[in-house]
Amino acid sequence: MPQQVTDIETLKSYINGVMSRADHHAGDVNEISLALAGAIVWKKDVDPIEVMVRDGETKNVLWVKINNTRYAFSYNHNSGEIELRRASIRGDILHTFSNKTPLNQIKLIFESL
Repeated sequence: MPQQVTDIETLKSYINGVMSRADHHAGDVNEISLALAGAIVWKKDVDPIEVMVRDGETKNVLWVKINNTRYAFSYNHNSGEIELRRASIRGDILHTFSNKTPLNQIKLIFESL
């Protein structure tokens, strides 16, 4: 069930959870997660960000609209990367991100969305 993120404190709480989980289980994305959070806030439409909530806890799935297109960001446990998909977590993979992703690439990707 998605939860709308409409204020900075809710977003901060979500990012804190992502960072905590990344530090413990997903060290290959713990740094790039911060850059992606900034890029998402930078390019998002007026619509609220949505995050996955299951059993009262947020999970590593986030949806955002950029230029009237819905995108899903989710952590892939098998590849150890964050996937950017069109429309849903089952949509086409547009890009993958890890700590090896250059920051200038993130800027270019988000400018092209």
